[in-house]
Amino acid sequence: EVQLQAFGGGLVQPGESLTLSCLGSGFTSEDYALGWFRQTAGKEREGVSCIVSSGGSSTYYGDFVKGRFSISRDSAGNTVYLQMNSLKPEDTGVYYCATVGRWCGSFYYVTSPTTHGVEYWGRGTQVTVSS
Repeated sequence: EVQLQAFGGGLVQPGESLTLSCLGSGFTSEDYALGWFRQTAGKEREGVSCIVSSGGSSTYYGDFVKGRFSISRDSAGNTVYLQMNSLKPEDTGVYYCATVGRWCGSFYYVTSPTTHGVEYWGRGTQVTVSS
C-alpha cells in the first residue's frame, strides 16, 4: 500500500524559509515521480514542484515559484523535500505531496484531488506566512 506523509509546515514571517518533507512507503524510487501541490484560499489546487526519479531527476516548478523553492529527493527515492525560501503571504495554504506517474506528466494540469495522473495523495501540511 502506497502511503505518503508530509511534515514541516508551520507559521513563518514573510521572507523566511521553511522545508517540507514527505516520507513515502509502499513503492520504489523507479515507480513514481513525486510532487508537491498546494491549496490556497479561493484557488484551485496547483502544482508547486515535481521531481522524476529516473535518469537525471528532472524537476519542474510552478510559475509562481520564480526560483524561490527547490525540490530534492533522497537516494532511496522515497522521501522528497521542498525547500521554500523568500516566502510570501500568498504562499499560505495547505501543501500536499503526491505521486505523479513516472514523469510528472500531469503536474501542470492538476486542479483538484481527482485530477487524472496523480495516483496517491498524502495528508496536507499547513504553511502560514504572516507577520
